[in-house]
Amino acid sequence: MGVFDFVKQGVQEMMIARPDHLKNLIVYKHPDQNVPMYSQLTVDSDECAVFFKDGRVVGVLPPGRHTLQSSNIPFLNNLITSVTGGNVFIAEIFFVKTSPIFSVPFGGPIGDMLDPLTGEQVTPRIFGEFSVVVTDPVRFIVGYVGQAAARDNDAVLGWVKGLFLNGVRTTLGELCEVEGKSVLQSMSLRQKLAAQFIAKCPDLNDIGVKILQMGDYQINFSDEDKKRLQDANAEIAKAQRAVKVKQIGVAGAQAEAQAKQFELDQKYQQDARYVQNVAGNYQNYASGQAMIGAGQGMATHGIGEGGVAGMGMQMAVGMNMAGNMQQGMAGGGGAAPAGSAVVAHAGPQTTCAKCGARQAQGKFCAECGTPLAAMKKFCTSCGGEVAPAAKFCAGCGTPAIAAGGPPAAAPPGG
Repeated sequence: MGVFDFVKQGVQEMMIARPDHLKNLIVYKHPDQNVPMYSQLTVDSDECAVFFKDGRVVGVLPPGRHTLQSSNIPFLNNLITSVTGGNVFIAEIFFVKTSPIFSVPFGGPIGDMLDPLTGEQVTPRIFGEFSVVVTDPVRFIVGYVGQAAARDNDAVLGWVKGLFLNGVRTTLGELCEVEGKSVLQSMSLRQKLAAQFIAKCPDLNDIGVKILQMGDYQINFSDEDKKRLQDANAEIAKAQRAVKVKQIGVAGAQAEAQAKQFELDQKYQQDARYVQNVAGNYQNYASGQAMIGAGQGMATHGIGEGGVAGMGMQMAVGMNMAGNMQQGMAGGGGAAPAGSAVVAHAGPQTTCAKCGARQAQGKFCAECGTPLAAMKKFCTSCGGEVAPAAKFCAGCGTPAIAAGGPPAAAPPGG
């Protein structure tokens, strides 16, 4: 039996690997620091082996089967001890998983924070799962696990979960502020939050760990925090609705003002074309507009309102304005002389040679008293001048126009 025990123990010393029942551990430490020369080290495909001596990293071996001798692995020269005649390496060997670890549960309060939208101080809680991977085995052991004996995964990942929750609080606040939402509405940002949780965990990078993927998760609040957030959000929504209603009213007023301005612009362009192409100048155009207004007044009031006198006055005004327009067009579109008065009388009119006042025929000017020249009359047939009191033309015998009627055209060459 003694021989078999020696052989069995010697074989075990020569074969170094992670035991099958401990393959689920993220970090496994080989229990014996004395490693015989030419031992066979087996590293699984989802892990690596890290060698330490005196608290310092000596080397790392990738997956595969390795014969531990200095000629094959140069860094082993730093592990050989002279006490054993160079037949034994003294080192601490850690097996670290480098494949993703899925369905890692996490949860708990993420600490006090101010809601970006309402300013309320609340303490959200988050529960869910994520997957994690060790990206730097050396940093993971040196900066986090330490050179202690193998521990279970919950103990190893406890600190990782704590760092992750700290990152959640910062990320949640920043994203809600950018999106203009309350943390109460944060679950509407589920996909964006998951992506940010993965991207913004710098504390985990410092210990050689990376969150790969977020599983299902929930963010909730205590009843008191939830009630305060709901009330604050309701007040904000009410204020926003009032602002929106005001904006709609302002927009409506602006649209109405723009429509009115467009109407005025169109009217102005129409008037400008009429003045240029028809009236000749603005005074003639104004006279025409006044005539239109007078006609509209007559159509509106008729005989029933204002009677015959009212209708006569409107007709006189219209005829006088027509005369002014005709005079302006005949004179090249010029304005009436300064100081000239408009006398609203129907029938033949004449112009004072002194003051230029347009008025009904008479012996004296109604404005300045200057004698008015008798208006000449001409035969409508031969064009000869007819005496003011004559009833027939002395040249051809054609009846003269009635006294007070409009003058005949001037004779040719006269």
